[in-house]
Amino acid sequence: MDSQVTDAIYTGGVLKPLGEVSLHESERVRLTIERTARPRTRQLALERLRAGISEMRFSLSGPLAGRDELHDRV
Repeated sequence: MDSQVTDAIYTGGVLKPLGEVSLHESERVRLTIERTARPRTRQLALERLRAGISEMRFSLSGPLAGRDELHDRV
């Protein structure tokens, strides 16, 4: 029996391999599910977002709109 190891993502009720698998179309396999740590992609994206926000410069000309003025805009 030949075995392979690859990570996969479960989405829409289907396991989608993240790497190449050498299987024939419609070949039956046995799966052992082992959860892995979430990739740091989300954390890295949040860090980039926060860094970008901290570099933004906002300026205001004139007074802030009041509650009634904001309500009238909608």
